[in-house]
Amino acid sequence: MTDTLLQAYAPFLLWTGLGVLLLNVLPDSFPRFLGRSLYWVGVPLQIFTLARQTDLSSRIELAPFVTIATLLGGLLLSWLVLRALKPLTPSLASDSTSEEDQSLHPWQLPSRRGSFILSSMIGNTGFVGLAIAPTFVPDDYVGWIIFYSVTNNIVGTYGIGVFLASYYGRSKQTNHWLIQVRDVLTVPSLWAFMLGSLTRPVPLPTEVEATLHASLWVIVPSALLLMGMRLRQLKGWQSLRTAIVPAVLKVLLLPLLVGIVTTLMGLPVEPRLALVLMSGMPTAFAGLILAEEYELDRDLIASSIVVSTALLLLAIPLWLLLFHHV
Repeated sequence: MTDTLLQAYAPFLLWTGLGVLLLNVLPDSFPRFLGRSLYWVGVPLQIFTLARQTDLSSRIELAPFVTIATLLGGLLLSWLVLRALKPLTPSLASDSTSEEDQSLHPWQLPSRRGSFILSSMIGNTGFVGLAIAPTFVPDDYVGWIIFYSVTNNIVGTYGIGVFLASYYGRSKQTNHWLIQVRDVLTVPSLWAFMLGSLTRPVPLPTEVEATLHASLWVIVPSALLLMGMRLRQLKGWQSLRTAIVPAVLKVLLLPLLVGIVTTLMGLPVEPRLALVLMSGMPTAFAGLILAEEYELDRDLIASSIVVSTALLLLAIPLWLLLFHHV
């Protein structure tokens, strides 16, 4: 297990740390350029490559259902915790500046409640999940990871996430269901997965296959590099203490419940571990984008990203110990 952890953590720490250091010497527009490039080209290419080597048997159709159940479980848990947090003193919440915010109890603010739920529910299954989880899962079961990532992005971020952000925040533009449908249908990772799965029986030229696999050596470091840059750009670190609760829910409690339920379902070790790892990915950067768009509590989500990312490094050995050989 130690060798596997070193194999996963070494590039994670190296490239993320390099991203933190390089941010000051790169153009301000570079992180956005890298992020858009990964979203439209890098990650879809990675998913296409992995989908072509994915075994679509062995009950893989359960992955989307487990993903949706995990999202709903995160929503329910965060709502219950919010009800319990209401009596807490204002000192646990980040500072508020507006008169309206100061007139309300910190956990009664819709913007903060919305950010709390998003931080507890939506995980970074795209950049971080696809970069780390395949290290611990055999190639035949990588499809579970891809299924989880695609379902999380579509149902979680573009579905439940947008709905909750709109409900708890104030949209800067008219929100129409056709816009949300368009966003779902234009997710490049979805089309990449479909194309990779459909072309799996079709052999590609050796040079093309080699190029596809070689591209992973660029895409994964680029995703981790971007993560380091985004962490360096985060503001609102003063809310770190407030972010502990949603980070613990996201990285520790939810994957523990997924592991217990999938064990009771009799799921084999490999797909069970894949689902546990993906359900425990840190708070997604997409939550910060939703916070900007719908005027939620940006500081809380930013701090949750930092705390949950740190917790991830401590949680993975626990999941390997509990669910890898049970």
